Amino acid sequence: LRTMKHACGGTILATKLAFTYGWGINLGGGYHHASRTEGSGFCVYADITMAVNYVHTSVNSESRILIVDLDAHQGNGHERDMKDNEKVKILDCYNSGIFPNDKYAKAFIDYNIPLHHQVQDSTFLKTTEAVYKKALNEFEPQLIIYNAGTDCLSGDPLGNMDVSPEGICIRDEIVFQEAFRRSIPIVMLLSGGYQKSNAPIIARSIRNLQEKFQMFSKAMPR
Repeated sequence: LRTMKHACGGTILATKLAFTYGWGINLGGGYHHASRTEGSGFCVYADITMAVNYVHTSVNSESRILIVDLDAHQGNGHERDMKDNEKVKILDCYNSGIFPNDKYAKAFIDYNIPLHHQVQDSTFLKTTEAVYKKALNEFEPQLIIYNAGTDCLSGDPLGNMDVSPEGICIRDEIVFQEAFRRSIPIVMLLSGGYQKSNAPIIARSIRNLQEKFQMFSKAMPR
């Protein structure tokens, strides 16, 4: 539990840094099945809800926050927590045939993308990009919390999707590109992923983001 507590602190720190530099990445966190009242799945503490609360209590109580959850599993924890929060909208793209299949929480997804087993890059990327841009245009968020799970990778025993390593890099690039283009601070959380190959693929994607956007050399113009 101590490790998870530290990861929650990392989510808050990454959120703080996003408002200074335009972006922040926590190499952990993304416990999207946990709600403020209980844990679920592998998630004990609700760090996404904590980040939202931090922003609304310590940064700006009126900030519009878009949660973009692209983990293979439905983010039912934050969906339950945000059901009455009009300043938060949720985009959730997930495999509808796996855990948690929380029908109650699904009612609180503003941009719902239920996919199927073994979905591949073309459908995954095309659908996600279109709905993501729609959400940005309609809601005009002032912060993006990006739950970037990689359990959608081909071969994952829990995600049961078929997205390639290249698809993960393109996915992350799309999310960051639109955030940077619109000068929206973005927080990236790594969330789920249950293969030994996940870590090098995540590292490859972050290197790609650095190469494309030069994130580590300068702050995003604001």
